[in-house]
This record gives sequence, C-alpha cells and structure tokens, in this order.
Amino acid sequence: MFDRPASGENAVLVQLDFGTSDYAERLSEFHLLAESAGAKPLAVVTGKRARPDPAVFAGKGKVAEIAELVRINEAAVVLFNHELSPAQQRNLERELQCLVIDRSSLILDIFALSAKSHEGKLQVELAQLQHMATRLVRGWTHLERQKGGIGLRGPGEKQLETDRRLLGRRVALLKERLKQLERQRAVRRKSRQRPAVLSVSLVGYTNAGKSTLFNALTKTDGYTANQLFATLDTTSRQLYVEGAGQIVLSDTVGFIRDLPHSLVAAFQSTLEETAQADLLLHVVDAASADRDQQMAAVNQVLAEIGAADVPQLVAWNKIDLAAASPGLLEEGCGNISAVRLSAKTGEGLPFLRHALAEFSYAHRVSDASRPEIDMLADDTMAP
Repeated sequence: MFDRPASGENAVLVQLDFGTSDYAERLSEFHLLAESAGAKPLAVVTGKRARPDPAVFAGKGKVAEIAELVRINEAAVVLFNHELSPAQQRNLERELQCLVIDRSSLILDIFALSAKSHEGKLQVELAQLQHMATRLVRGWTHLERQKGGIGLRGPGEKQLETDRRLLGRRVALLKERLKQLERQRAVRRKSRQRPAVLSVSLVGYTNAGKSTLFNALTKTDGYTANQLFATLDTTSRQLYVEGAGQIVLSDTVGFIRDLPHSLVAAFQSTLEETAQADLLLHVVDAASADRDQQMAAVNQVLAEIGAADVPQLVAWNKIDLAAASPGLLEEGCGNISAVRLSAKTGEGLPFLRHALAEFSYAHRVSDASRPEIDMLADDTMAP
C-alpha cells in the first residue's frame, strides 16, 4: 500500500479535453480554484482524449508525462479538474507517488477553508464525510486489514467495516445537529417575515461580485476577495429602497459548474433561504466570456434546490471591465428584466434600486389581489 503523503503547496494541474466547447474557460477557472485552495500551480498538463482511461483516467503515456513534471517541479500534489473514481485515484497515487486530488475534493477543501460559522463548518464536514464514504470501498487497501492483538481476537471486524460504521454515526450526528439549526433558522425567518417586506436573495456564479454588491447596497463592510467561494455563510440585512420601503437582502454562497452533489445536499437547509425568497437577484459577471454557461450552471443548481420558479432580476455586474454603460433592460411587456451596473464603482446602483421598487410594487399588488381571486374561486365552486 502506498502511504498517502501530506499535502503541499507545489502542484501540477491536469485538465484533459473530451470535446467540450468551454475548455479554455474551464482551465482558467481551474487555475483560480487551485489558488483559492492555497496551491501554487507550477505546471499544467493538457491533452485530448475520446474517453477517460478506466484505470488511470489520463492514459499511461500522459501519466508518465505527469510523473516527470512532478519530479522536475518537486510537486507534492496533482490536481485533476475532473471527477476521479476511487480506483483511479488510488492507481494514480501509486504511479505518481504523490497526493492526487480530483475536482470535487478540491471544491470541498476550499469550502472547508472558507467556512467560518458553526453551521457552515458542520455542513462542510457532512459533505466531506459523504464524499469520503464513496471512497472507503476498493480505494484504501490498508482498511482491509483484520484487527488483532490482545482484547481484539475472536470474530473480529475488518478495519474497513469499523471505519464505515464510525463514519455513519458521525454523518447521522451531523444531520441531526443541522436539523436543529434549521428549526432555529425557521423560527427566526418566521419572526422576520412581515406582509409588506420584500425578501431578496443574491445568487450567482462564484466570484461574480455578489458580496461586493451586497456591501454597496447595505453600506456594510463584509469580506470580499478575488477568489472562489470567498463567501459561504448566508448574511441578511435590511435595506431601505425609496418606493419599496424595507427590503430584506440576503447574500448567499456562490455556485459553480459541476458542484458536488454531496455539497448541495449538505447546504440544502441554508439554500432553502434562497428558495423561499420573493425575488432572486442573479448577479452575472458581464466581463466574463463564459457568462452564458455560468448562468446556466446557476439555474441548474437553483432547480435542484427548488428555486427554479422564483422570479429573477439579472444584475449584469462589472460593466467597468466590460466597457458597457449602466442602464435598465426591459422585456416586451415593459417589465424590467435586467440591470447593468458596477458594484465596485457604484455605477448603475440607482437603476437597481428603481428596479427593486418596481418589483416591490408589482409584488404588493399581486399579494393584495390574491385573496380576491381565492374568494371568487370559492364562490364559483359553491352550490
């Protein structure tokens, strides 16, 4: 059994082209992911394949190339921008003699670094354990050894079985703790709800500028950084908008393409805040060449958490980098669908406030007319 080494900063990045159209954007994002995790990319291995190699994912020739770069750069970790099976990860570590991390594990590691609140740390640990559970089988040969020695002889239990049982207990405990925190959050959310208060959640691709926009609107000084997943914990503030009154604005975790399902499941309770909002302010990096794919990735996650039907207002952010002018975009019926702005410079923020006021007015009118519709329906059904 190859002893897994401790992780280091020097890294070799690996991304193979399987015929996707957004290969360059994925590679650029992969660099930012690696740096957000604290790695120092020293070399990048690329190549084209029709399909992954079942044993070592990249093929024997490409693995030999990776091994040479690991030796030359004295790298301690190889990062794959792909999902590896437990067997592939084990085989690669044996061939490369260093730690191998796939995309899901890398994202989970970044989340672990960014988690600050008690609930955030519990959610990340749950996601990590659920991810680890899939790798206890056929991935860790030292876990197959039979325990022995004084006091441990007899029917015995394989170390693999012991680890699986202990991991299951910890997962159950974390789920129960998160349920308790969710009940507490539901009570707080109910106490905050007022008939005339609009609930708006900021959503968007990671590093699109949600936290910067949140700070600009609420005049707060929350943490922002040019890195992926700088914000993990949901923050809510009251915001006064002329023509709309008080609005509850919430900053949420950013999304990313191919987000690990275990992570979405672990953050389900937190993301429910988004699904219960009256309006989603979808922040998009207008300067990104990959913005359409990023929006699609965000909408896919929103569908997973039950927020696909929540109304959206698109905020085209970073117009200072895209050389665009601030303004409003309207649909054919005259409803505002998007706002062009820069959260960093403040350009376009008055347009955003106007759009929020317009939506708030339409929302109040809709709420006021709903009981009348219900009453008419009841009268129609009455004998």
